Amino acid sequence: MTTLLLTHADLIVPMDDQHSRIPDGAVFIRDRVIERVGPTADLPNAADRVIDARGCLVMPGLINTHHHLYQTLTRAVPGAQNAELFTWLRTLYPIWANLTSEAVYVSALTGLAELILSGCTTASDHLYIFPNDVTLDDEIRAAREIGIRFHATRGSMSRGESQGGLPPDRVVESEEGILLDTRRVIEAYHDPGRYAMLRIAVAPCSPFSVTEDLMRESARLARAYGVRLHTHLAETKDEELYCLQTVGKRPVAYAEALGWLGNDVWYAHGVHVAQDEVTQLAQTRTGVAHCPSSNMRLASGIAPVRAFLDAGVPVGIGVDGSASNDSSHLLSEARMAMLLQRVLGGPAALSAEEALWAATRGGAEVLGRDDIGVLAPGKAADLIALRLDTLGLAGGAIHDPLAAAIFCAPQTVDLSIVNGRVIVERGQLLTIDLPAVIEQHNRCSLSLLSRPFQ
Repeated sequence: MTTLLLTHADLIVPMDDQHSRIPDGAVFIRDRVIERVGPTADLPNAADRVIDARGCLVMPGLINTHHHLYQTLTRAVPGAQNAELFTWLRTLYPIWANLTSEAVYVSALTGLAELILSGCTTASDHLYIFPNDVTLDDEIRAAREIGIRFHATRGSMSRGESQGGLPPDRVVESEEGILLDTRRVIEAYHDPGRYAMLRIAVAPCSPFSVTEDLMRESARLARAYGVRLHTHLAETKDEELYCLQTVGKRPVAYAEALGWLGNDVWYAHGVHVAQDEVTQLAQTRTGVAHCPSSNMRLASGIAPVRAFLDAGVPVGIGVDGSASNDSSHLLSEARMAMLLQRVLGGPAALSAEEALWAATRGGAEVLGRDDIGVLAPGKAADLIALRLDTLGLAGGAIHDPLAAAIFCAPQTVDLSIVNGRVIVERGQLLTIDLPAVIEQHNRCSLSLLSRPFQ
């Protein structure tokens, strides 16, 4: 057994139920589990490795609840820069049809590296397009190499244009093939145990890209295996109109009719929901991944996060795809969530602590976990440290370090520990050769866009 001690942190914010603040704090870790958290003077003074955290804010690692990692390959693509969701998708589907296994693998490394350096220690990703030789295994390999805790969702699209859907027929799959491969990845990879580094969820893409039958069968399959369910829902007015025209129901009512409400379900976005639907989500403990930057980028609207929280809806933060956000900076996304709610509800609509709570405790609940998102004995040893003596925090961290982490310029982490393993130290990612990955990623991106669209 190995031990690790962080000591003399300027401030530890455990994100516990007591809303504790621990100056001159310490964390004692044994193997992959937190054993003690408290003032430095009260903890052991020796371990196999001791890290001096003076000058740092220490808190739980952030949790990303929605992403499309492959989209790092198509950031800022001309033709999709000033489009709403449906036009944006129609522009990009033909490009994504050229994806390869290598491209998905290297884009996952790239996006996960950006997440990690922005404070993320657990990430969920939604891969829903599987052209050529692409499999979910490509992302899983990347996550294992880089060292992040990973919730891979096996997405799918089965309703092409010929069936009244949005995606071109050439990028959809057969429903039999989707369900068969979903079973395969669950059986091969899903770990239901405490402190699991890898879990699988079932994730048909959206109401306008899958059939009702696939939604129902996906729910049955997920519940038979005891895994979670994820999809996009209530993201745009166009989606709402599509649901009304095709099935005569608003998106939440449509999801309910298909068995897609419950504490094992979380939606990406939830922008266009009525108050009675907010209540319904709260009563069923259906979660929402709030993706503010993407919603602004595509002019989709502002999710009613304050109403969600007041009603008791589980809310996490998601950076969403890197072609609709063009960034995977999770701390920045938490900041954006705070600021955007203030546009809706005034300067006290969402506090810095509430935004970080959504990015930690909220994210853990959305992903169905009680072993991450908080620094406490018996919890997974996932934590981050931000230096407080940086230019961006000057004049802020001396007053309120936690608030400064959100109000001031978004920082990168000085230290990241995942599952008891140091993966970022002195601001450097230790697990991959990042410059080489970026070079390979850019080559893949150029190749993707230079191929003829079929």
